Amino acid sequence: MPRSRPGLAASVSAALVLGTSLGLAAPGALASSPGARGAAASDSTRKEAPSARVAPGVFGRSGALRVAVVDPAQALDLPLLWTGDAPAPLTYAWSPLPGTQEARGTRLLGTPVGMPVGAGEPITGSMVSAPAGSGAWRLHLHGEGWSQELTELTVLTRVPFSAKRRGYVNGYFMGNWYTEGSGRSDNYVPPAGFIEVTPENQDLQVSENFRLRNFLTKNQFSVWPKYVALDLRLIDKLELVMQELRSMGIRADHMAVMSGFRTPAYNGPGEGGRARLSRHTYGDAADVWVDSDQDGYMDDLNQDGRRDTRDAEVLLRAVERVEAKYPELVGGAGVYRDNGARGPFVHIDVRGTRSRW
Repeated sequence: MPRSRPGLAASVSAALVLGTSLGLAAPGALASSPGARGAAASDSTRKEAPSARVAPGVFGRSGALRVAVVDPAQALDLPLLWTGDAPAPLTYAWSPLPGTQEARGTRLLGTPVGMPVGAGEPITGSMVSAPAGSGAWRLHLHGEGWSQELTELTVLTRVPFSAKRRGYVNGYFMGNWYTEGSGRSDNYVPPAGFIEVTPENQDLQVSENFRLRNFLTKNQFSVWPKYVALDLRLIDKLELVMQELRSMGIRADHMAVMSGFRTPAYNGPGEGGRARLSRHTYGDAADVWVDSDQDGYMDDLNQDGRRDTRDAEVLLRAVERVEAKYPELVGGAGVYRDNGARGPFVHIDVRGTRSRW
C-alpha cells in the first residue's frame, strides 16, 4: 500500500515544522463581521472586535504558500493569532470553493477550537478536522454574534491513490508508477494522493506566484476533472528562489513553469530523455525559467545583452544559495540549453538528496 511521504504536502503540521520559528509576516488580519462590532458604552469599556489569522509558520519558509494539502478527515493543528479575545465557545465549518465535487462533506461542527487567550497570542492545540470529501475548502470560524472566513489559506483535500483503477482516476488517465507494489519505502513510493483540479479551481493560487494549473500534465486538455500530485515543499522552494534572485539584485517578477507534474503515462518509459523514475511523476519537480516580461523566453538575468545558458546558470546559483540556507529543501537541479524549439531552463526538485547535472 502506498505510504505518505513527510513534507509540506502532507499536512499543515508539516508546514509548521518549516516555518514556525521564522517570524515571517503573515497576511493581514481580516475584518470581522458587523455582528461582532457591538456598540460600547464608552472608550474605556469598548472591547476590540475579535479577528483571527493563521499563524505565519503555515505559509512555509518563503511565507508565500497559500494552501495546505491534506487527506480527507485528517486532524489539523491550525494555530491562530487573535486581535481581541477569541469567542468562547468557538466552532468551525468548512465551505467548498467553486469546482469542489464533494461539497456534501460540509457541516457545522460544534467542536471547540480553543479557549480565549490574550490578544496576539497563538492558540496551541487548536485541532480541527479536514472535510470528509476531496476538494478545495475555506475555514469559517463562528462565535456568538460573530463569524469570519479565513481567506488567506485554502485547504486542499486529496483524492487517495487507491482511487486509481486500471490507470485511471475518475476518467483521467494516469498510467502506473514503476514502484507500485514493490514494497519500497523510500522517496520513490507513489504519491499518497492527488489534488482534484476543475475548470473552476484551476486558477487557485497555491502560493503568491503560482497557480494549480501551472503544474498540470500538458495533455488530455478536454478531460475534467484533472488530477495532480503536488509537494508543497517544491512550491516553497520556487518562491524562495525568486526571493533569492531579488536579493541578488535580479528582477524576478514571474517564473514560468514548462513542466510540473507528469503522469507516468505522459512521462513514458524513459523516452525523450525522461527518467523512468522522474521526480516529475512524484509531484516534487518543475522545469522553470525566469520570465518577468512574460515573452515566453528566459530573461537576461546576467545583463550581458544576451539570453542564453549563462542566464540559466544564474538561476542555478540562486538554487544553490536557497539549499545552503534551507537544507530540508535540498534536491536535484540541472541546466538545460536552448535547443531551438525552446529557451534554456532549470530543473528544480526537492528529492531530499543533492544531485546536479
